[in-house]
Amino acid sequence: MDKQALLRLNPNVDSDFRQRALAYFEQLKISPDAWQVCAEALAQRTYSDDHVKLFCFQVLEHQVKYKYSELTTVQQQLIRETLISWLQAQMLNPQPEKTFIPNKAAQVLALLFVAEYLTKWPKFFFDILSVVDLNPRGVDLYLRILMAINSELVDRDVVHTSEEAHRNTLIKDTMREQCIPNLVESWYQISQNYQYTNSEVMCQCLEVVGAYVSWIDLSFLANDRFINMLLGHMSIEVLREEACDCLFEVVNKGMDPADKMKLVESLCQVLQSAGFFSIDQEEDMLARFSKPVNRMGQSWIVSWSKLIKNGNIKNAQEALQAIETKVALMLQLLIHEDDDISSNIGFCCDYLHILKQLTVLSDQQKANVEAIMLAVMKKLTYDEEYNFENEGQDKAMFVEYRKQLKLVLDRLAQVSPELLLASVRRVFSSTLQNRQTTRFVEVEVAIRLLYMLAEALPGMMRTLVTSGVSSYQHTSVTLEFFETVVRYEKFFTVEPQHVPCVLMAFLDHRGLRHSSAKVQSKMAYLFSRFVKSLNKQMNPFIEDILNRIQDLLKLSPPENGHQSFLSIGVMIVNSEYPAERKEALMRNLLTPLMEKFKILLENLMLAQDEERQASLADCLNHAVGFASRTSKAFSNKQTVKQCGCSEVYLDCLQTFLLALSCPLQKGILRKVFPFIPSASEHILKDCEAKDLQEFIPLINQITAKFKVQVSPFLQQMFMPLLHAIFEVLLWPAEENDQSAALETDFFSVHFKTVPVSTYDSIPKPLSHFSGVGYSNTPLSGINFLS
Repeated sequence: MDKQALLRLNPNVDSDFRQRALAYFEQLKISPDAWQVCAEALAQRTYSDDHVKLFCFQVLEHQVKYKYSELTTVQQQLIRETLISWLQAQMLNPQPEKTFIPNKAAQVLALLFVAEYLTKWPKFFFDILSVVDLNPRGVDLYLRILMAINSELVDRDVVHTSEEAHRNTLIKDTMREQCIPNLVESWYQISQNYQYTNSEVMCQCLEVVGAYVSWIDLSFLANDRFINMLLGHMSIEVLREEACDCLFEVVNKGMDPADKMKLVESLCQVLQSAGFFSIDQEEDMLARFSKPVNRMGQSWIVSWSKLIKNGNIKNAQEALQAIETKVALMLQLLIHEDDDISSNIGFCCDYLHILKQLTVLSDQQKANVEAIMLAVMKKLTYDEEYNFENEGQDKAMFVEYRKQLKLVLDRLAQVSPELLLASVRRVFSSTLQNRQTTRFVEVEVAIRLLYMLAEALPGMMRTLVTSGVSSYQHTSVTLEFFETVVRYEKFFTVEPQHVPCVLMAFLDHRGLRHSSAKVQSKMAYLFSRFVKSLNKQMNPFIEDILNRIQDLLKLSPPENGHQSFLSIGVMIVNSEYPAERKEALMRNLLTPLMEKFKILLENLMLAQDEERQASLADCLNHAVGFASRTSKAFSNKQTVKQCGCSEVYLDCLQTFLLALSCPLQKGILRKVFPFIPSASEHILKDCEAKDLQEFIPLINQITAKFKVQVSPFLQQMFMPLLHAIFEVLLWPAEENDQSAALETDFFSVHFKTVPVSTYDSIPKPLSHFSGVGYSNTPLSGINFLS
């Protein structure tokens, strides 16, 4: 092989050299004789570089996977001998290989096993075991090979043809007959030798057992010898997770429902006798153990469902009784203060699903339902140590945990909605009544329970908005109050008398003026949602809201400003005011923004410090963004024209475009461009000739000056502009209507005199306009496709 190319395989070399080396080796892979060179290099340990060794294995892998049937018997024998020779060498190698080398070797051996086990190499496992014996490095390789073989045979992520699937079934059947007992015995011997001396090998061994248990005869593993060994591993901290995962796979094995019941019941008895069902165990152990326990409960329930479906009522009743005896343990785990222990809720949800199907619940079952409900209410509560000032990853984890608990609440609602509502009402009313002396976590969770209900009860909503809890001095309670108010906005359409007090809460120190920046930001978003959903109920309060919120409309922080301007825009546009009043309110809103924009632009032109320039440019960009947000309030039912706001947005456009002439901070200031199509689209809806007469020169000016930069945005708004022009031109002009005639002439002259250089900024595919209703207009002679 090319020595220079070999040197370039190292990932630390220049990328160009490495790419050329990889290309060379890709060619080498498909060479008919290159694999023999690689086989010889591996057998004789010619190369010490790890990446060269890896490549040699990759060449062999390619040969075995795609071209093995083309090889002669002698060549196939050479590959077998090469791999066995490499294995033998590893037993004597003073330094272990990098992990990716044995992993790749295991994959190649797995492919070779699949190709030859049924025909030429029935003694595969015996040959491998004779080489590795109980050498720790050899055992490591043996276990990697087993995992690779399992992946080839049963991994659903590996796509197989029907022929390959049939072959894999034959291989598994043959293994069950010939070698599985020996493999199981090897696992046991590995466990006996390395349980206390090599945790890495033991974890690998448990992973192998867990992988194979799904398709081998369970009697090899579900026996006293193996289960006792597994229980021993569960008591060793470094092996605990893998041992519990292995137990989970044993329980998870597909079986006849009656047999599964017997298996799980016997496992439970053994585990209980060994003390594993004690809730007093260390938390790490319970966190690992809760997963297989949860799966045991679910297995009983699956068996019960199958027995009911098959009409086996007697065994189904026995299964239900067994389930009931494990509910106490399930509740202990569910209520545990460690969320990792209580988060396995599958058994709980499935148990409630069973109760939903029963026509009558026993007293014990009713007590279980209430106990689950109380457990969920407790677990929804924040820990006392939760850091609200620096939530970080804890917030995401707790939000996800609450989602899991919400699933349990939903099941409770299906089983006993009356009990759930009564319990929530009792907790909610009692907590809010005593809120002054109640811990904030309890107040927050009381409101959260109301939020989690499928629909709000009017009585509890009245209590929420009139209780004064919005003034509670903790951010978690404040946020929960406003979240719930917005969630159940329909309540206010029925009882609008409560709107003023909620608005005041939004507008004062409890909401938009809160001392916490995090709460302020959330309030801006929630306030926007509130006014959008209740725009009709906002009418009596619009001007008061505008007066109260005026000082909050700053250029920073931008995330709050965007929501605030959108909220006000929605209120103005959807108000019952006449167009003249809407126009005045919108101008009052945007004029200070335009004035501030001009001042900031002047300051930017004078600023010398680059950091100061960037800060001012950001503020200018935010101002444009705020104005753009107000335009999102308009719709087809409430257009800019109908609201009388066309001139306001034209003024904004003319003001903001001044920034494009500024020679400083061009990258930031060019962010003004997106405002052009956004504002234009609203201005052009339902417009008149006069509006276009003012608008077109402005767009022409932009196009001529910034054609390259503005091109994407001009393409976006060009079609609406063209449609608007043609709509105006199709209006019949009366003979004495000199202004209309002049305007028509103006459009014709304007388009005939647009500089050819600007055509590059205009979309070309306009053929659908040719001859469609415009043949008698002044534009009929213009070729838009040129």
